[in-house]
Amino acid sequence: MSAKRSKDQTRQRIHSRIRQRVKGTAERPRLAVYRSLSHIYAQVIDDRKGSTLVAACSNEAASSVTGGNVSGAKEIGKLVAERAKEKGIVKVVFDRGGYLYHGRIKALADAAREAGLEF
Repeated sequence: MSAKRSKDQTRQRIHSRIRQRVKGTAERPRLAVYRSLSHIYAQVIDDRKGSTLVAACSNEAASSVTGGNVSGAKEIGKLVAERAKEKGIVKVVFDRGGYLYHGRIKALADAAREAGLEF
């Protein structure tokens, strides 16, 4: 019999497959998304330098978001897009982190697009 995999192990396996294809550069950095049960996090990353250019999360003090629900994901998407545009970043490549493109992930991506990020 094979051992059962947890949902997180499956997600990490999918994420590693995605990361083989999705690379962030200085011209087009990677918008990486992580979601936990209670919060959602988004980072704009330059993989060549290995540095985070912009970040936003639902548990930071300056954020008006109260949790990791769909409305919170929309706010974080808007916030990360505004911060990226302040740094001169308009085009990004989206990294869904192994999660299905649905619910909170889709809400964050749509809000970032509406706020001016292109991907």
